[in-house]
Amino acid sequence: MNQGLEATFSALIGKRVTIRLHEPEGGFRDIVGHLESPITLRNRHGKLIQFSYDEIALWKEVVEKK
Repeated sequence: MNQGLEATFSALIGKRVTIRLHEPEGGFRDIVGHLESPITLRNRHGKLIQFSYDEIALWKEVVEKK
């Protein structure tokens, strides 16, 4: 487990993020939602999505407009 990402994602729990994941067949997929734990996020449909740090190509915090 990548301890740097674990610490960073732990600090972002409750924040909205977008994460681009490597697909096993090639290519990428994006997941967007609020982090519920360092390895799960809940999307806008209420679905809990789990990911591993090894799958991550890029990520960023999404700053919500006020």
